[in-house]
This record gives sequence, structure tokens and C-alpha cells, in this order.
Amino acid sequence: MAKLQQPWVFFIIFMQTTLYHLSYADVGTAAHYSPPHIPTACFGNDVSQFPTSNLFGAAGDGIWDNGASCGQQYLVRCISAATPGTCNPSQTIQIRIVDRADTSVSRPSSNGATIVLSTTAFGAIANPSAASVYIEFQQ
Repeated sequence: MAKLQQPWVFFIIFMQTTLYHLSYADVGTAAHYSPPHIPTACFGNDVSQFPTSNLFGAAGDGIWDNGASCGQQYLVRCISAATPGTCNPSQTIQIRIVDRADTSVSRPSSNGATIVLSTTAFGAIANPSAASVYIEFQQ
């Protein structure tokens, strides 16, 4: 019978697979904006661009990519904020990008956000009285 000469190798592999996991999400900030939302940089005056759930947003410079983000869907989750208790960390929403944050008709609650969410979307993941929150998002 063959004897294992180095049982610690299995222990190391076990620990690495148990303690470490891959994350495919990015971290950024989210602000919110109120109506009016049209015209948008992505779809102009077409009102059918907005999901019936009202879970949509405008792309900040970091994800705008010369308009390639138009129509893209993102999973968004609030992970922290300046004021404790602002986030609803158990809530993840799916939003659709319909506009560019820098050129949106309605100004965001905070400049420089990665994603500017509709008031409905922002309120689903955080206290709507906050100007901005830190988010985890993935396409």
C-alpha cells in the first residue's frame, strides 16, 4: 500500500478552497435622481425604455463606455454608507441602464457616482434620505 508522504498538502488545498472565494462584482457608489427622466442619452423620448418595476439607472463615467452600457442590466446591492443603518444589505435589485449620469435631465443627489438610480431603485436598497451609498454591482 502506498503511504501519503505529505498529508499537509491536502490540508492546505482544503483551507484555500474553504477560506477564499472568487468575487465577480465591482464596488462603487450610487446616488439617486427624480423625474423628469426623458429624454435620455440612450433611448431619447421612448417611454418604453423604462422597466415597469421602475428599477433603472444612469451610468456614471466608470461604466458609461461611450454608450455601450445602454440597456445593460446590473445587479446592485448596498454595502455601506456614511450613516450606519442606511443600507438594506439583504436586498439585491436588478436595474437597467437607460441614461448617462453626466447628461441626465434630472441632476443626481451626489456627483461622481458610479450609478445613479431611480428613486424607486435607490429606496429598495437604502434609506432614500441618503445622498449616496457604497454599492456592489455586477453585470
